[in-house]
Amino acid sequence: MTTDGKKIIGILGGSYNPVHNGHMMLASFLAQWGYVDQVWLTLSPRNPLKNAADLLPDLKRLTMLNLALKGAKKLDVCDIELTMPVPSFTINTLDLLASRHPDKHFKLIIGSDNWNIFDKWKDSQRILDEYGVIVYPRPGYPVADRHVDGMELVDSPTVNISSTFIRNAIAKGKNMEYFLPQGVYKYIVDHKLYI
Repeated sequence: MTTDGKKIIGILGGSYNPVHNGHMMLASFLAQWGYVDQVWLTLSPRNPLKNAADLLPDLKRLTMLNLALKGAKKLDVCDIELTMPVPSFTINTLDLLASRHPDKHFKLIIGSDNWNIFDKWKDSQRILDEYGVIVYPRPGYPVADRHVDGMELVDSPTVNISSTFIRNAIAKGKNMEYFLPQGVYKYIVDHKLYI
């Protein structure tokens, strides 16, 4: 909680194509270890400027997020970006969330890979000043300056798996049951996704 009693909500954005146990472990760690009160896994819509060949439709990815987070404590799904103009900028998402939930304080959660290019993001300084950024480690992307106002570097466990790895493995006929949240792998198999 903030000093004014507002709950702190961590915003962990992504395409979640598909959501995997690495996402879940990070979100759970940040909430359970008290960096935030809750983490909202925020689904990014299909970017019309990028090749969408591998990207499932928004509603399929949203269904998998809902399956993954069913019954999860301190974790929730946020689909606000699906209603926003595309492409949307992170600052616009944070501003809209803050206006819709004045009783909450939002913090952005990003990996150290994104932190290293964060100064190129739209209104990056305003994100730091008004919201704050939690940075988690990504292998191969060390954080040079650990003392930046508005940034908190967390020593979270790292899992070197990605949605790309999962998709490629499924396409090769590998069983990904232990890499994905309960229900998500069954959904993928039942709907013949990523093959």
